[in-house]
Amino acid sequence: MSKQRLSFKTAAIVLLLLCALGGLVLWSVQAPRAPAGPLAGAQIGGPFTLIDQDGRTVTEKDFGGRYKLVYFGYTFCPDVCPLDVQKLATAMRTFEKQDPARAAKVVPIFITVDPERDTTAALKDFVSAFHPRLVGLGGSVAQVDAAKKAYRVYAKKAGPEGSKDYLVDHTAMIYLMGPDGAPISFTDHTGTADQIAADLDKYVR
Repeated sequence: MSKQRLSFKTAAIVLLLLCALGGLVLWSVQAPRAPAGPLAGAQIGGPFTLIDQDGRTVTEKDFGGRYKLVYFGYTFCPDVCPLDVQKLATAMRTFEKQDPARAAKVVPIFITVDPERDTTAALKDFVSAFHPRLVGLGGSVAQVDAAKKAYRVYAKKAGPEGSKDYLVDHTAMIYLMGPDGAPISFTDHTGTADQIAADLDKYVR
């Protein structure tokens, strides 16, 4: 092969590589991206192994590629938890009516902070009362503690030592997590269902 043919081939390869690189840059500029939320870069979320309301072992990988609305609470909660979960469920229904395709990319998840009382049966009864796609997660104390740590959730029993009739003080946040597991935004207990639905509309792509 002559030097001229070799340089011709080399030039062609370089040209193809430059075209491919240019196309990649153009795609990255034009590709739609979800706006960065207020929790962008926060160290919230991570690996977990829990048991769902049907008794199946699940990890964060089972929800990979989907957005997640995550709330930590407990089924024996007399006030805050059911109100917050109702807001989450209402927001999901609003978004489902508004844009079914994008809403299908969102998984609502309830994680108990009271694994000693929240059995799979208790979780199933609780989540089924709010939304048909709401996932209830529990497990052993160690498993739940690991999930709470990953999501920076505080929870502590409040009541007589050794009593089974106790309340649990806990963080009351609804987190919106991205398909990659990174945190996007949050709604605290003062937020409304409309605010949660607006966040879904803003960030889910």
